[in-house]
Amino acid sequence: MSTNVDLLKEVPLFQLLDDQERAALAESLNQVQIPSGQTVFRANEPGGTLYIIRSGKVEIFVKDDTGNRMVLETPSDGDFFGEISLLDNGPRSAFALVIEDMEALCLNRAHLEKFISQHPQAAMDMLSVMGRRLRQDVELLRHTASRNANEALEDNRTGIQKAADWIAGFSGSMPFLMMNAIIFSLWIVVNENLVPGVRAFDRFPYGLLTMAVSLEAIFLSIFVLISQNRQAAKDRVRSDIEYDVNLKAEREIAHLHEKVDSMHASILDSLEQLRNR
Repeated sequence: MSTNVDLLKEVPLFQLLDDQERAALAESLNQVQIPSGQTVFRANEPGGTLYIIRSGKVEIFVKDDTGNRMVLETPSDGDFFGEISLLDNGPRSAFALVIEDMEALCLNRAHLEKFISQHPQAAMDMLSVMGRRLRQDVELLRHTASRNANEALEDNRTGIQKAADWIAGFSGSMPFLMMNAIIFSLWIVVNENLVPGVRAFDRFPYGLLTMAVSLEAIFLSIFVLISQNRQAAKDRVRSDIEYDVNLKAEREIAHLHEKVDSMHASILDSLEQLRNR
């Protein structure tokens, strides 16, 4: 029993408990032995159990978007794992594979709830530890938080890019068409001496008007190209996001396949054991 109490002292979640509380909690611990090569749990499986390693080593890993393993940590003697699902009773967030024969102590959520009901002050101590870790996580997230890629691209526009977007949008509108039609009509009317008292300045074939229209077309085409390049960049961002979503869906499907295969193997093993009885 004293060995179990000493192990609890090494677990950050229980460090603020006094010796009496840790001794009471140690009575709820169950001992398990898991051989090397066996999976303790898989991602998204039901959780609710904390493991405190007395001897052995475990590999905690997740799988990335392409299915490759990413090792998060390798807890060994005196370390613990599985605390997230113990606290929120949610599914597992990673895989746990025994790589050296493991002997561990287990604490499930039901025993923890019973312990807290008998020692309510212990719950406040555990909350204090959780609060400290949460503050650390929030501080990290404050410096590394990311925004939506499209919003970031929109916010980083230069003045020329903003002007190009506005001009490109306005040049394709009905007000722009009507404005040009009115200007050209007035130009022709004035230069045909149809307005009394106004002297013609650009006789037919309206060379000055032709040059102005050509310059307008050149500048508009440049602004439209700038806007199109930005739109192409946004489309690439959108494509990357869609690609990530598809990879995530593929990953989830692969996890489902693994679960089904594991259940199928377990059912076949159970049937074989029944057949041999």
